[in-house]
Amino acid sequence: MAKVQGLPARTAALRMLDAVLRRGETLDLAERSAAKGLTPSDRAFARAIAGESLRWMLDLDAMIDGATKQRLPDDAKPRTVLRMMLAQWLRLETPPHAVIATGLELLSGGPRRLAHGVFSALVKQKAALPAVPTLPAEVAARWGGRAAWIAAALATPPPLDLALRDWSETEHWTVELGGTSLAPGHVRLARGSAVERLPGFEQGAWWVQDFAASLPARLLGHGEGRSVLDLCAAPGGKTLQLAAAGWRVTSIDKSAKRLDRLVENLDRTGLTAEVVAADALTWEPGRTYEAILLDAPCTATGTCRRHPDVIHRIHAPQIAEMAELQAALLERAIGWLAPGGRLVYATCSLEPEEGEQQAANVALEPVPILANELPAGLAPTSEGWLRTDPGMLSDAGGLDGFFVARWRTG
Repeated sequence: MAKVQGLPARTAALRMLDAVLRRGETLDLAERSAAKGLTPSDRAFARAIAGESLRWMLDLDAMIDGATKQRLPDDAKPRTVLRMMLAQWLRLETPPHAVIATGLELLSGGPRRLAHGVFSALVKQKAALPAVPTLPAEVAARWGGRAAWIAAALATPPPLDLALRDWSETEHWTVELGGTSLAPGHVRLARGSAVERLPGFEQGAWWVQDFAASLPARLLGHGEGRSVLDLCAAPGGKTLQLAAAGWRVTSIDKSAKRLDRLVENLDRTGLTAEVVAADALTWEPGRTYEAILLDAPCTATGTCRRHPDVIHRIHAPQIAEMAELQAALLERAIGWLAPGGRLVYATCSLEPEEGEQQAANVALEPVPILANELPAGLAPTSEGWLRTDPGMLSDAGGLDGFFVARWRTG
């Protein structure tokens, strides 16, 4: 098998899809095991195949079903391989002969002939995908009136966002990196950039962070030496923001492994924070903080542009489980606020149970988010919260879906 050029990447992509669709793993986790040993280019291609197969899965399935006499089971290997073959041809511009040469090697016997026949027929018909991916009915129902523009944002993987250590250098790095900026301290680049090779990486001038993910920490303002607790901090973008804004940061996360990345970025950027590996549900700080940022664990459906697996993995039970955890974390965070302290709560979820419904139950004094605190194109809700969807700022490349709310103690 490995003798066929390009086959290792396709084999890894098949394993990723199997892990996501049959075992419910995240695409990131599936990639770590399935792509082990691949070259960086093969790994990136495998991830692209799996990602596009998931992004357009319902539409690819409609094509497959229209070209087969008997419907293939959803978890049948030939269906998964055909999804990959069609994604390569229609989304990654792989020539059909290369798709066939590598795709059929993943199958044997009758399924190989079936896949060859179906794919060849669709190529001959000049089959085409719709302009916008079709969402699963359950997902479209959950997202309601927002579903159409979120789906439109899914059509293209997102650009690369960088958060700057020094906001005064925004113009410099925008020009130096050949990007655009949506706000002070932000630079946006075309996707596919090799991060470690970009100017400014070695000197720690910036870190990778989706633009929407940078908004919660911005809403705490300048620290001026005050104390802030960054709960559930890994992988660390918000800790870096807070430290760069002059806060004395304590960062806590229960994953020591994920905190390693935070420590690496602190070292690279020259920023400082106290890093604690502990479970926020049992940890006791023994003190209070002047500000707390709780970017709570969630279903992460707001990251569907870069993680299309969430469209297929996340269902009502996972949403309910996360909402219960978020409520417990909010209760603990409130108890650690000093008098007059501020709490910012955020999730990268599109589900009201993890955002609006959590905020409605917080018994602190609201500090409404104001329009002049937000970048152009974004506005607070009538409640003074912030809700972003992947369909927003589409002309500028979009952003992840986030919910953010803010309060203070008396």
